[in-house]
Amino acid sequence: MPVIPVGAQIFDVVFHPTFATVYTGLLTGHVKAFAYDEQGGHKQTFSIRPSKRSCRGLTIDHDGSHLYSVGKSKALNIIDTTTESIEIRAKAHDSPINRVKHLMPWLLSTGDDDGVVKLWDPRQKDSVRTYTQHFDFITDFLWLEDKKHLVASSGDGTLSVMDVRSKKPEPVAQSEDQEDELLSLVAIKGYIFSGSKVVVGTQLGILSIFNRSSGWGDCVDRIPGHPLSVDALCNIPSSIPDVDAMSIVLTGSSDGYVRAVEILPTKLLGVVADHGEWPVERIAVGSGVGQLTIEDNASKKGNRVANTRNEDYDANKEEKASHQRKWWVGSVGHEDVLRMSDLEGFFRDGDQDEGDKQQGSLGVDGQRDDSEDVENVSGEEMLVAQVEEIPAVKEADSDSDSDTPHAKKRKRKPEKEPVVLKKKGKKAVEIDKTFFDDL
Repeated sequence: MPVIPVGAQIFDVVFHPTFATVYTGLLTGHVKAFAYDEQGGHKQTFSIRPSKRSCRGLTIDHDGSHLYSVGKSKALNIIDTTTESIEIRAKAHDSPINRVKHLMPWLLSTGDDDGVVKLWDPRQKDSVRTYTQHFDFITDFLWLEDKKHLVASSGDGTLSVMDVRSKKPEPVAQSEDQEDELLSLVAIKGYIFSGSKVVVGTQLGILSIFNRSSGWGDCVDRIPGHPLSVDALCNIPSSIPDVDAMSIVLTGSSDGYVRAVEILPTKLLGVVADHGEWPVERIAVGSGVGQLTIEDNASKKGNRVANTRNEDYDANKEEKASHQRKWWVGSVGHEDVLRMSDLEGFFRDGDQDEGDKQQGSLGVDGQRDDSEDVENVSGEEMLVAQVEEIPAVKEADSDSDSDTPHAKKRKRKPEKEPVVLKKKGKKAVEIDKTFFDDL
């Protein structure tokens, strides 16, 4: 697993949509960019500091020309990724800004610690609309392309849906209080930007499922299993072969694991990354071609990075490179490194090990004595599980294969135990198998 040291705690991470570059927002206020290659080699390309206060959120537009950063300074910073020039919208909010999301050309959203959501046109100095339906910090945004709806989750226990086409400064829908902090959002079961269902990560480690056709009033299902809070959720790209991208999500939890989880039916596919004791705060998936090449040479002390812009690429070369692109999962926690995991390699290795071990919902071992089919249990029935069973989830989530044979040995009966034959209406007859050895 390649590790990119950045020198300070990372708050957010985003990938360039085209080039092989990843951007990180740091506690020190720096925004650092790193180039990477298919082997995991990396090189820092630039480091800028829009503010001396922490950078909490990053987002990038669809063509990768501009990067937007927010943080404790309450300002919205617009960074040109080519010239590294910075345009600052000072005092964009009255409170520190926690999240930022690029929605469509010339429109992005920001959310602060007081629950205020604002829509921005980067060509204008002031915000175009302000929403105040939340009273606690905004934790995440989700953009639904088909309806042009913006979904916001908050620490106040509710999520709201805003129609950006409407001029009214109020949401079109808001859920009931879920009695838990809602921390992350992702869409599944449909087109990736307009899925029919929405998965919400919570502070208690439960994944709440909202069905768009049933309304936003309350969740339709709840999936327990994570021992701690689910702080980050992320879709996987649809170009990975033999993988249902519309049903599988990546979850980042406070227990330090990045998991691949299939939703409806619920099944843990494995652990993608392990941060040890550090909680996972953000997850991003990206791949890029055409920007740079990193030459590997064992005799050299480091890697040399040569910027090769896509002017020299013709249509055939670009199409060939797109088929060879490698998808990386970038995950960050309370540490000063960015962990890069090979996503396609994870699913490829998982297919090879599928016949060796079976796992049920979110780390429940498929070889339990009660022989229950966990996948057929609904989310409401799974809530009956007691809290004492949660530590067992982490053991099953570990990628160690040594636990499986030990479990089989405990279930195996001793070989020297006499065989008991029972007949209807008769007493049990004991037969010592060693009796036949001398015959």
